[in-house]
Amino acid sequence: MEYRQLGRSNLKVSAIGLGAVTFSREIGEATVFTIMDYALERGINLIDTAEAYNKGGSESVVGNWLKASGKRDRVILATKLIPPLTAERIPQAAEASLRRLQTDVIDLYQIHAFDKNTPLDESLAALGKLVEEGKVRHLGCSNFAAWQLCKALWRAEVNGLPRLESVQPNYNLAIRDIEQEMLPLCADQQIGVISYSPLGAGFLTGKYSKSWTAPQGSRFDIIPDHWAIYENARSMERMEKLRSKAAESGRSMVQLALAWILGQPGITSTLIGSRSTAHIDQAFEAAAAGMSAELRAEINSW
Repeated sequence: MEYRQLGRSNLKVSAIGLGAVTFSREIGEATVFTIMDYALERGINLIDTAEAYNKGGSESVVGNWLKASGKRDRVILATKLIPPLTAERIPQAAEASLRRLQTDVIDLYQIHAFDKNTPLDESLAALGKLVEEGKVRHLGCSNFAAWQLCKALWRAEVNGLPRLESVQPNYNLAIRDIEQEMLPLCADQQIGVISYSPLGAGFLTGKYSKSWTAPQGSRFDIIPDHWAIYENARSMERMEKLRSKAAESGRSMVQLALAWILGQPGITSTLIGSRSTAHIDQAFEAAAAGMSAELRAEINSW
């Protein structure tokens, strides 16, 4: 497993991280424990959750595993808080996450979404206080536009506050917006990039077609809001090209999509979702199989 520095922080995160969005929502505690044990066994050290995942349920089951396993020192623990990001709410949200996670410190505390209703200076000052108090080691953000991250970096520097060391965007073969502004910004400012949804919440697995109907029991059937992201001609075109390339190469759509994202430059760590240990294995298999420079160039041109 390759480990990479996250931004300018002292954190070294695994190139493959484990996303906990399904924990307690789609899989129970016993399965979560098995998956987390196996992830660490394979060298994954980044575990990413959020207060919003199943209304804190994901944090709680991760916390139960941390307590039962005694492996807190082997984990880079990341979680997120949603708006409002006021000076009053931020410390309350952090304390609640610390209780659910059953830990004294969060390694990476991320703003889950930009809060247009709270002054950014107020939010950054409250987050900086958490770092000063030792409750949080480093700060990051998720689902920010490039201009929002740039503004946050500027205001932190102006006010002498801890900067955001990472951004967590949706990035996969179908959704590639970050290539235009976000990735160049992160390279210039030494910001870590933790990408999520490498398979597009199942969109790139071969389950979907131009009929725009979600198979029963699929992620888009369970959470219809995901359609809003992928229901466009460009994403569908890329998905169909992936289907054709998989048939031509003899590799599955899943393996090609994972191999592509795991080899993309500028990505510090890619979060994979897992309902079983087999999902962890498929990510490692895709990384090992890799992708030729010629095929990567062709896919990048889609």
